[in-house]
This record gives sequence, structure tokens and C-alpha cells, in this order.
Amino acid sequence: MRRIRAAAALTIVSSLAAVTGCGGGSSDSGSNESPKTLTYWASNQGSSIEADKEILTPELAKFEKQTGIKVKLEVVPWSDLLNRILAATTSGQGPDVLNIGNTWSASLQATGALLPWDKKNFDAIGGRDRFVDSAIAAAGAEGQDPSAVPLYSLAYALYYNKQMFADAGISKPPATWDELIADGQKISKDGKWGLGAEGGNLSNNIHQVFVLGKQHGADFFDASGKPTFTSDGAVAAVKQYVDFMAKDKIIAPGNAEYAQNQSLQDFSKGKTAMVLWQAAASTFASQGMKPEDWGVAPVPVASGTPGTGENTNSMVAGINMAVFKNTKNIDGAKKFVKFMTSDEEQKLLNKTFGSIPPVKAAQEDAAFSAPDLKVLRDTLATSAAPLPQVPTESQFETTVGTAVKDLWADAAAGRPVTTESVRARLNKAQQQMQQ
Repeated sequence: MRRIRAAAALTIVSSLAAVTGCGGGSSDSGSNESPKTLTYWASNQGSSIEADKEILTPELAKFEKQTGIKVKLEVVPWSDLLNRILAATTSGQGPDVLNIGNTWSASLQATGALLPWDKKNFDAIGGRDRFVDSAIAAAGAEGQDPSAVPLYSLAYALYYNKQMFADAGISKPPATWDELIADGQKISKDGKWGLGAEGGNLSNNIHQVFVLGKQHGADFFDASGKPTFTSDGAVAAVKQYVDFMAKDKIIAPGNAEYAQNQSLQDFSKGKTAMVLWQAAASTFASQGMKPEDWGVAPVPVASGTPGTGENTNSMVAGINMAVFKNTKNIDGAKKFVKFMTSDEEQKLLNKTFGSIPPVKAAQEDAAFSAPDLKVLRDTLATSAAPLPQVPTESQFETTVGTAVKDLWADAAAGRPVTTESVRARLNKAQQQMQQ
């Protein structure tokens, strides 16, 4: 769900290994002015920046009333968030508390800038065992104290427009990719399209091809963390994804340039019949869709039955909450994390954003058994795999995400997308990782 500016990210990531203990507590940060003030970078979870502000502002006021600590909020779009965070780790000019994509946890952990969540720090927020194990596993490298605390858990699902399906004579959502292509081709005519994509959204590109890679029996890294972008399975996965436009003709060429949420907007307007997304209910509602207008099903797999291994159909998605280690208000920062991960706030915020609480007790709320959220919960429990928790993960999103973006551009322009051209793009990305 996130797009990263390639050049800036690559420049900063190349210096990550040399960075130790930087970040947080900037000279213009409220935390330096008063222990009663924190700065917080929140990721954009809802339909817009303004919508997130409306949701979070009363909760921050509640925290201030309880603790006397004021929180200065900035909601940062995904297109800017990673670059902003990486710049903060190198300059020391950053917030006290921030949201990070859970796939970035190991990369940011390697900078040394984030507070490690050891037993003492976990105990300060109620204990590590309050959180679901799979969410903790996506909070940092294996064998190290997590670099962040899970805040929102997500998984991918297939959202479909019920009326468009009915108009095309389709009675149920596709369970296999062959069925999805066939359904999409029935719908793709008269200005309507079967499937939406966001070719300019680098992180979403990575999420989709990672899952397809698992279905082809491939990872993008070996056991030692070395990139294997040009393996037959990785190449097949990227080609399958881009072929939805290049060969199958079920994605509009204009989607090659789409950024975050543009595919959801098309879906909400009845321009496309299906989207692969993490949690979209709040966006659909903000665009005027009613719950009865759309359905949700597991992301297809070749066999039609999601599970582990080659039947993986989602990455373990989610948002973690981190603290910059050199904040001048460490106690206040931990109090804020405790507040945001409390049972009450977890229920409220995850209901609002359409995500799943990573806090066990909060998951017991009946709201998270609603049909759409049940699909996400079941996926997380039975058929999702975490992206590689390697220090170079954020660079992987940039290099391979850009390679896929370039292949979308080829498809949109009518240039051939072949196994050889896909391998060449991925080889270039792998070479960039080794520089």
C-alpha cells in the first residue's frame, strides 16, 4: 500500500549499516521543549490524510486528558513515509513516536535508531504476551528484541463488486487465478475492467509479487539473506502479475501509473470489478459504497484452496509503532504506546480502519468476526507469510518494486513482456542491491 521514491530511498539505505543510535528528539521537537509534549508520525490508514486526522485527534485528546501529555500529530502519506523515516535516522531530526510498515522493521532495526522492545519495555506496556505471535514475528529480525510494537494487523483479500459480477453472469468470486482471469475477461469491455492495480505503488507491487513468488515455490532471498531475484520462480511470479495487463487484458493500461488508493477509487466508482487489497471497507464507505455493494473472498491460489507453502495467498501485513531511541521523553513515549495498544484503543481504532487488532484480548470483540474481517483473520491465521525480515528489505521494495513498475509501463505501452525481459529487469534490481 505504499509507494517509495526510488532514488532517495536507495541513497539513504546504502548508509544504513553505518548508522548507530541516531534519530528522534529533533531540535524543533516538542519533546525537547517539555516532557508534556510528544511528536507522532502516523501512517495514512484511512481514505485520506484528513480522515485519519479526524479519527486520531479525539483519541490523542483522550490520552492528553489521562496523562497531561500533548501529542503533536502528523499523518504522513505512504509515498513519503519511508524516506522521511530514513532521513530521520541519519539526521537525528525526527519524531518521538512513529508508525512503520511492519515489513520495514528489520531494515530500520539495523540503523540502531529505534528503541529495542526488551522485556523491561514490553512490561511497561502490559507485556509481550498480550500480542499475537505472528505480529511480533514481523517486528524485527529473528533472535533480536523487536524494534517496534504491533499496532494494526492486515492481510490481503479479493474485493469484488457484486453488481458487476451479476451483470456478467458470474455467481461467485474466483478461487483460482484461471477463474479470476476468465471472470475478468467477461467484465473487461465497454470501459469497464476486471481487475485494478497500482503500478506506481512500489510496496504494493512487492506485496503482490512476493505472494505469487511463494505460490511458484520461490522467495526473493535465500536463507543467508542474499537476493535471489532472478530465480525461475521469482521471474514467473512477476510475469504472471504483469500479464494481467500485458496478456490477459483485464487491467486498464492507465493503472500502470496509479499510486496509492487510485485502484480503490476506480473500484468504488464501478470502473473495475475486483481489487487485491489489505483492508478497504473504510475507503469504500468514504467513496459512497454500501456494505452490500461489495463482497470479499480469499486471494486466489492455483489450487483454489489457500494454505501454507505454495498455497500462501497473503503477506503478513500490518503497521508497527516505534520509538526513536534518543527521544528526550522516553517515559511519555512508552505511555503513548501503551495507550495506543490498550484493549480499548485497539478495538476502536482497528474497527474504524477495518484492520485486525494484534492484541489478543481485543480480537475477541464480535466486530472482528464480521464476514470481511473474518476473511482477513483466517488468512493471517492459516495462509499468510511474512516478508523477509532482512536488513535490506526496504531496498528490496525500492529496487524490485521499481522493476515491476517499469514492466507495467512496458505493458501499458504495448511493448512485449517476456520471460527474458522480466529476468533482465530483475537482474538489474539484484545488481543494485549489491552496490
